[in-house]
Amino acid sequence: MTNAHRDALFVLVKSLSKSEKRQFKLYVGRLGVNTDAKFLALFNLMDKIKKYDEKAILESGIVKKAQLSNLKAHLYKQILVSLRLNPVNQTIRLQIREQLDFATILYQKGLYRQSLKILDKAKGTAIENQEKNIAYEIVELEKIIETQYITRSIPDRADELAVQAKELSAQNVMTSKLSNLSLQLYGMMLKVGYVRSDEDYVRVKDYFERHLPKYQIEDLGFREKLWLYKAHLWYSFLTQDFLSTYKYSSKWVDLFYEQKEQIYLNPVFFIKGNHYLLESLFYVKYASQFKQTLERLEKVVGGKNFPKNDNVTSLVFLYVNANKLNLHFLEGTFKKGLYLVKIVEYGINKHKDRIDAHHIMLLYYKIACLYFGIGDNKTCIQYLKRIINNRNLKMREDLMCFARVLSLVAHYEAGMDYHLEIQLKSTYKFLLKMNDLHAVQKEMIKFLRNLGGIYPHELKNEFQKLHTELKKYEDHPYEKRAFLYLDIISWLESHLENRPVAEIIREKAMAVTR
Repeated sequence: MTNAHRDALFVLVKSLSKSEKRQFKLYVGRLGVNTDAKFLALFNLMDKIKKYDEKAILESGIVKKAQLSNLKAHLYKQILVSLRLNPVNQTIRLQIREQLDFATILYQKGLYRQSLKILDKAKGTAIENQEKNIAYEIVELEKIIETQYITRSIPDRADELAVQAKELSAQNVMTSKLSNLSLQLYGMMLKVGYVRSDEDYVRVKDYFERHLPKYQIEDLGFREKLWLYKAHLWYSFLTQDFLSTYKYSSKWVDLFYEQKEQIYLNPVFFIKGNHYLLESLFYVKYASQFKQTLERLEKVVGGKNFPKNDNVTSLVFLYVNANKLNLHFLEGTFKKGLYLVKIVEYGINKHKDRIDAHHIMLLYYKIACLYFGIGDNKTCIQYLKRIINNRNLKMREDLMCFARVLSLVAHYEAGMDYHLEIQLKSTYKFLLKMNDLHAVQKEMIKFLRNLGGIYPHELKNEFQKLHTELKKYEDHPYEKRAFLYLDIISWLESHLENRPVAEIIREKAMAVTR
């Protein structure tokens, strides 16, 4: 039997809001003959049931097994048509494409002048709104029409269209090259995380330089600049150059604030740009700027004119709450951040069909760190188990590695020594398998492994030794990534000074602010 999360039609039906369901029924009922249509009966049944059940659908008598696949495909298409007609979904991109469709129909009827009139207006709108792929399609159709119907209304029409096509093609090729580079770098980031050695760095640097197209910044439009900044951003993330990450994420966000209409035309890119700006501020520990940026983002996305579709709503939930958690980490206010746990858990359940497993695991890791920060190590371990037990190893491997290292520390802090040896062996084996056993992790595992043979009065001295050893790697180009996932230095200092780790982090945050 098909799983609910795998049945595309069932997921689509369950994603509809009350107003969208009402509009679909009005759309179907626009002709009286459709009111008893089988696909509407199937829609009503799917709307009622809580999980996809093919047996229940067949027993309802709506459709025979042999016809079910076709009926589901028809219903899926009708829902999409209804959603396309919804004013909420009438984006500039859809409106331009609709005009292109209308012009194509007029052209096929031989109404060339009317078709050209629509195309000219649609082309202007497309170029104005940086929709250059559609603009190029429009020019190509204009060229086809002009070969059959010479308007003579504009001198040198052929030359004008040829030049326009060439310019748009060059801009689209540039955008394509930059977006391909950005996507490949993002894929590297998800698969293996940050560079781990000089060899990794050279490989990534060589790849970036070979695939970065030559350009003049003054020749680039909004879309090309956006992809250029994204490519540089991912390269900076991969190489752990967080000042450079801050530079390019700032350029990305500034691009939107300089052309504010693009915020509403491309809300997803706007939200993501702000998220990466916040992430880079988090890594360089710039708390005051972080807070200002987050507040500004919340104000914009909470505005009445900001798009409110399902995709945007899910991204706002994900990035705003992830960064609210980060703000508590920056300021060391772990206890104050506990209110976010219920909000995040509810949001994950609500948006689970639109948020990938990687980002869900990141949220769980942040919640685990929140509980670790207040000393609730058992709850911390429970959230880490959700990551460790995730068998989808295609997700970012460094997150899996550090979840296991934090789990080791949490087991030690919780006094769960009887689990520690098993955890040590399992973690060591996993890190070797992932080829991710680096100096910081080696020192941590060695320290935890030796705890069994250390007398209580020797413990402080061992903490001091580990602290001295790890401080060497705090600014190391490749080892420092360990401290991005877990503030091990502050944890050690809390033991050495016999103070809560949150207090140590708060003091450091205040020192940076001053």
